[in-house]
Amino acid sequence: MGFHRRLAPSGFDRGATSAAVCVLSAAAAALGAVPALAAPQDDTRAKVDRLYEQAEQATEAFNKADERADSLRKQVSTAQDEIARQQERINTMRDALGSLAGAQYRSGGMDPSLALLFSDDPDDYLDKAAALDRIGAHQAGELKDLQMAMRDLAQRREEATGKLAELEQSRKAVARHKKTVEQKLTRARQLLNSLPFAERAAYDRASRSGRDIPDLGDAAPASGRAAAAVAAARSAIGRPYVWGASGPTGFDCSGLMQWSYAQAGVGLPRTSQAQRFAGRQVPLSQARPGDLVAYRSDASHIGMYVGNGQVIHAPYPGAPVRYDPVGMMPVSSVTRV
Repeated sequence: MGFHRRLAPSGFDRGATSAAVCVLSAAAAALGAVPALAAPQDDTRAKVDRLYEQAEQATEAFNKADERADSLRKQVSTAQDEIARQQERINTMRDALGSLAGAQYRSGGMDPSLALLFSDDPDDYLDKAAALDRIGAHQAGELKDLQMAMRDLAQRREEATGKLAELEQSRKAVARHKKTVEQKLTRARQLLNSLPFAERAAYDRASRSGRDIPDLGDAAPASGRAAAAVAAARSAIGRPYVWGASGPTGFDCSGLMQWSYAQAGVGLPRTSQAQRFAGRQVPLSQARPGDLVAYRSDASHIGMYVGNGQVIHAPYPGAPVRYDPVGMMPVSSVTRV
């Protein structure tokens, strides 16, 4: 099947690291040492993997909050434009009503019978009086329209105020998730730096692996757009994992999927949790190149199936976009876009 033999219970590959541990354990046993001495390093690597997993979960939460903030910013901008146009319409209506009121006042300031007595042209006066009656009816309609416009404006302003408050909450959520990610990654780096040189080197070698093209078999993608997305994902092999990034120079896991399908003209949601529902779900046994493979029960990680039991994904900081076995973590769903 061409699988990489680097499965790890915590979700990330540690094949090369495990091999190094075996060598160290064998050497310790030969010297009469207790094999359990390797356990602290094992525990440290397990903690690093857990921190990376938690950082990835926080990254997807950051992506979701950031996507929501972008959407709200657009909605607020549209609402503000609509409010400005409505206010301009109201101002125009007020000006027109003011002109009508002034004309009525000037024409109606004298008693109608006296105005008729002193009029040079009674017929002209009667024509103006009939016109003023019609203007009064028209003005009443204009006033009603103005009242409706002002109520609509008040409602738009209330909605915009609500969206601004929601936007502020999303901004705070973005900042909170960003802080969580950075804290997890900082702690992971500290733990990695605490490992002995040989252990750290083995971990780094495992993180750099997966760039060579494995045997992908001859399975055909499910569609032309899936084929284009696979080609895009393969072109990203070796590019760095950058949390919160969606290409083209760096990616997190869902960012790579979004970018790859964008090259095929398909828009995907930003988060892995939303991407799992971006198409029809199929059994893992029926996966074809281009299908999205979501991992863990919360779908906090995602990759692209490319054939023969392999996926392309952006694993975690320090590990660039690479090939790995589809079973590297518990699979929660397979989605055909």
